[in-house]
Amino acid sequence: MLLTVVILKSLIELSLMFIVARFILGLLAGAKRTGNIFWQLLDVAAKPALWLTRRVSPKLILDQHIPLAAASWLLIGWVLVVKVKIDLCMELGATACQ
Repeated sequence: MLLTVVILKSLIELSLMFIVARFILGLLAGAKRTGNIFWQLLDVAAKPALWLTRRVSPKLILDQHIPLAAASWLLIGWVLVVKVKIDLCMELGATACQ
């Protein structure tokens, strides 16, 4: 169970990093970001979280707000997974979580 929680936490962290890096690179690159190879890589890496957010969100949410919504639910999910990990570590003992 602990391994599953650690893997889930890592996947959430990676998705958050991809979305934040995509945002920062978008600010730096400006209007020409779609031609940037690094933007394209980050866009492909962030696509699963963005796609899932678009699927579960209502249609009145604008497409430009989907990355913020994805980052929000990923951050909430990360907090919940960290709480589960802490609870498991307290139950199993500190040596199991090193």
